[in-house]
Amino acid sequence: MRSLLQINGLTKSYGDRMLFADVTLGVYEGDKIGLVAQNGTGKTTFLNIIAGNEDYDSGSIVVSDGVRIGFLQQVPPFDPEMTVEEYATPTPRNHDDWNAADRMAGMLTQFKVGDLSRKMGTLSGGQAKRVALAKVLLEEPDLLILDEPTNHLDIDMIEWLEDYLARQRVTVLMVTHDRYFLDKVCSKIIEIDLQQLFSYDGNFDYYLRKRQERMENMEAELSRVKNLLRTELEWMRRQPQARGSKAKYRIDNFHDLEARSHVNLSEKNVQLDVKSSYIGSKIFEAKGVSKAFGPIKILDDWNYTFARYEKVGIVGDNGAGKSTFIKLLLGIEKPDHGRFDIGQTVRWGYYSQEGMTGFDESKKVIDAVREIAEEVRVDDKTRLSASAFLSRFLFTPKQQQKYISKLSGGERRRLYLATVLMRQPNFLILDEPTNDLDIMTLTVLEDYLSRFQGCVIVVSHDRFFLDRIVDHLFVFKGNGVVKDFPGDYSTYRHCLRQEAKEKREREAAEGGGGKSAESVAINPGVEERKRKQAQKLTYKEKKEMEQLEADVEKMSAEKSDLEIRMSSGEMSADEIVSAGALMQELIDAIDMAELRLLELMEKEG
Repeated sequence: MRSLLQINGLTKSYGDRMLFADVTLGVYEGDKIGLVAQNGTGKTTFLNIIAGNEDYDSGSIVVSDGVRIGFLQQVPPFDPEMTVEEYATPTPRNHDDWNAADRMAGMLTQFKVGDLSRKMGTLSGGQAKRVALAKVLLEEPDLLILDEPTNHLDIDMIEWLEDYLARQRVTVLMVTHDRYFLDKVCSKIIEIDLQQLFSYDGNFDYYLRKRQERMENMEAELSRVKNLLRTELEWMRRQPQARGSKAKYRIDNFHDLEARSHVNLSEKNVQLDVKSSYIGSKIFEAKGVSKAFGPIKILDDWNYTFARYEKVGIVGDNGAGKSTFIKLLLGIEKPDHGRFDIGQTVRWGYYSQEGMTGFDESKKVIDAVREIAEEVRVDDKTRLSASAFLSRFLFTPKQQQKYISKLSGGERRRLYLATVLMRQPNFLILDEPTNDLDIMTLTVLEDYLSRFQGCVIVVSHDRFFLDRIVDHLFVFKGNGVVKDFPGDYSTYRHCLRQEAKEKREREAAEGGGGKSAESVAINPGVEERKRKQAQKLTYKEKKEMEQLEADVEKMSAEKSDLEIRMSSGEMSADEIVSAGALMQELIDAIDMAELRLLELMEKEG
């Protein structure tokens, strides 16, 4: 495999705070690498350094000749006066890239950005991120670096991007908190921990198992070092001050053991054990609630009685009204018709996408929390000072003195979560809670919510998060329609796919020849021109089409089986390498077959 990038001995610190030291990594053509770490350990800094946007202390980064790097930043920079079309149109790669504009329009349509004449400065943060993502994909770089690419995408877009990256022969290095996304796309996981880089050849599920083994081995080694240190310490104390040269190696060894014994292997996880306040049997009733903004309906005569301890996920396309629904429930927005009847014991806890805007950036972390309460009641027996409570959210006494303006995105989210929970709510409303939280914190939050003695409403595009938390879904279909689905998100998607499959089969039986959504090209302009040129398939082409469909189904099954075996943890290193090569062959073969299928389907009309 061709080397695209080599990192050797990379070291980066901020003042006396070391992020990582003497890190080495090779990135090769076809690699799909996911980078994970706790917030504040340097994930975004690492990506910025590789992309050439930030300096480093020592080491080297060597990019192979001719390798082009595309970088999607968490908050992409842009000229606010540029139109969407001007910003997103890719630089021509060669003189015959005649359809660059069509590719751009099709990709933006996929990401639900319609008006190409709008100025970038008029877009919301989420819209700008989607345009930036489309731009970097359209550039088709040799190495694609993505910092939280799934933020601000709805689930349909995430699944499209997931499938695109998994199938395309593209090299990827990315940071994301979306565990399903990591599991499907990535064949290697790297972790920054203890200022080092640990690498695992396998998907996210494989990484979790191997990481646990690593932690157990490191704990056993630390225990051995401490036992040996006690023996050496006794020897040091027994010896006279003037020692011979023969003992020098043992003295040096003692100091080495002492340094190694100071490593802290305890998992630094957020402690979420705040008890909710009592909630009565009456929660809320929605009675004939309607809400619209001009012709856009959000709710249309909606009725519902919310039960005690109910946990609901809200899903739907961007713009379908999910956030407006929450604001209606909280009284921030008023219904056009109908009303919400809220129980007297309900105490809201609202974690919003824009939550950090309520903080004064010029204040220190500890001062902002003390303004809410000097003391926090954790449960019936435990009260903590504001400082002690912040420590449970991984803010050390030193970090508590930091100004809010200096916090990273993940640190801001942790602080916001602390201020929501310190009020002991019994009804939590979480609007995109997974954005900017690291995977470790998300896991702790999921555990907390699963045993939370209150009610929960979650708006999220994180499928794993929804599957772990919710009992059922409110599906916002648009035009004021809200469907109640009795199950988790994966079950819901399975039902949708089954319905789509049955519809295709009915259309085929009726002679309609309908196409699946997956078979439709993302470029509507090109599609229209090709449809006008459509011809009937010959007998030979029909047989070819049938064979290709069978081949794709067979190869997809082989690919799924191979993914399971690669993530089983039972393969040797050599077997994983061979399996990775076979996986790439399967992906390439499936791509070629599906492209030919698409050509035949287009010709069929």
